[in-house]
Amino acid sequence: MSYLLNLIVKKAEICCIPLPKIRGLSIVSFNAVGRSAALLSKPAIPIIVKNKHNFCTRVYDVNTNVSKDVILYKYENPRFYKILNLFGISQFIFWTYLSHFAFTSLKDAPVEKKDYVDLAWYERINLGENKYRNGISIMCFVIGYGLLFTVWMFTLRSVRFLILRKGGKDVALVTYGPFGHNRIMDIPLKHISAQQSRETAAVHLPLKVRNRSLFYVLDMRGEFKNPKLYDYTAGLNRRF
Repeated sequence: MSYLLNLIVKKAEICCIPLPKIRGLSIVSFNAVGRSAALLSKPAIPIIVKNKHNFCTRVYDVNTNVSKDVILYKYENPRFYKILNLFGISQFIFWTYLSHFAFTSLKDAPVEKKDYVDLAWYERINLGENKYRNGISIMCFVIGYGLLFTVWMFTLRSVRFLILRKGGKDVALVTYGPFGHNRIMDIPLKHISAQQSRETAAVHLPLKVRNRSLFYVLDMRGEFKNPKLYDYTAGLNRRF
């Protein structure tokens, strides 16, 4: 401040302006300069402008009442699901054959008690006995059927297209089918709930449909064609 005052006094002396007037003016000038410096030192306060109805508008408004069908999500990888279903079918055939082989080929060969001491524990087991033969046969069939069921359910729950229907009230879930055919199902928007957001999902994003067992999954390798529209429709977490 003293530096600025000396500078103004020197300029006044050069211009031959009387000093008393300069002092009065300099005091006002310094007050103005001080107030300006104080305002600059304070952090800026954001000004919120409200409209005549006294409410703030959002940064962007998403119109969910679409005039035609809009694709929200797309994941094209039919080759992977074909290979996966061939694997499931081959495993079912293999384990079913193994079950039939165990049931028909294992013969009852009891071990004499006098030989128990000289034999290992696995050599003492009579696999042809009914409880072992039936158990092995059932176990092999269950493994094969379980693998096939898991592959088919994963395929039927994998979303290929997620489409917002005209009007924005319904969503169409297009999933892969075990034999290459698509499965289309229209669901009211209020009956679908996303369990995670797009930002937090790593591998799969699960979708819960009301009155349906298990989850429908969106593979994160797919493409969200309209991410903002998805977030305001099918991407919301709803309570049923």
